[in-house]
Amino acid sequence: MEVLSTEIDGVLIAVPEVHVDERGAFWRSFCRGTLADFGFDFEVSQANVSVNRHRHTLRGFHYQRAPSAEKKVLTVLTGCAHVVVVDLREESPSFLQNVAVEISEGDRRSILIAENCATGFLTMADDTVVHYQMGDVFRPECYLGFRYDDPAAGVSWPAEPAVISDRDASFAPLVVGR
Repeated sequence: MEVLSTEIDGVLIAVPEVHVDERGAFWRSFCRGTLADFGFDFEVSQANVSVNRHRHTLRGFHYQRAPSAEKKVLTVLTGCAHVVVVDLREESPSFLQNVAVEISEGDRRSILIAENCATGFLTMADDTVVHYQMGDVFRPECYLGFRYDDPAAGVSWPAEPAVISDRDASFAPLVVGR
């Protein structure tokens, strides 16, 4: 597994070594030891699957605050997603900066997301399935979000969302320090 850095400290891209033969393909999708070697010490507490039937479905921005701030590993199992991470760590040199990565079933990459960073994604294909490995369980009292088009985040999406939940569409603007 190769691990690549991004412009945001603690947000990494994991690129697996894929073995292909007449049976199909095999790769390691997660290795705690390898990720820890790159500063991403992570223990899975919960795993979630997001099934998105339509292209340009938008989910996000979501995150959990302390005491349940969580690291995440996102992998696209089918389809393709434009994943955006916004750094909400006020002490970080990349505070309020974002990084965007397109991941798909074809490249088999994963995006590793640090605590106190918000995540959103826009599907780029019908029937996109995203697998999340979470560093903490969902705690409604710690859950927060902000609008996908909030100017404070400065995100440039590759297309306008065609499908978005009422909850995600009605998130308040980003408020720093909450």
